[in-house]
Amino acid sequence: MNTKELFTLLENNKNRSLLFQYAHNQLVTANYHITEIKHITVDSVDCGAQTDTWKETIIQLWESPNELGKTEFMTVSKALEILHKVGQMKPYVLDAEVKFEYSNATFHTAQLFISDFEVKGDNLIIKLSIEKTNCKAKELCGAPENKEEITTEPSCSPTSGCC
Repeated sequence: MNTKELFTLLENNKNRSLLFQYAHNQLVTANYHITEIKHITVDSVDCGAQTDTWKETIIQLWESPNELGKTEFMTVSKALEILHKVGQMKPYVLDAEVKFEYSNATFHTAQLFISDFEVKGDNLIIKLSIEKTNCKAKELCGAPENKEEITTEPSCSPTSGCC
């Protein structure tokens, strides 16, 4: 999801509470704060010597230890207020992909992509997910594709020497 699409989603759900699901059935707790917004330019060279450049908007979520047990989540309108204030100071690139940076005591620090969202009652739930690393230049650098062979026959016969 890009920055503009996120803003549109939030604008269309202003009166809801804003929740983030960072793993299956795991929500960022209600004591979270939006602590930093990064406007990133990535300028890269891959293993095939190809260059690439793109923009990202990274929104950092932090759970305050001083508010453990808090049960009311931030409202979408409060989040928009924060995002708009940042946009006045440092303009957004609206087609930049959005990621959320998050960690807690049991989940490592990660930049998570928006994989989906759900409106459930008075809540807007932003579903976050990891994206595995990948080689962009497989053909150029000779990195083999992992192709799983599916066999319906037993793969180890008594005469093959593998058993």
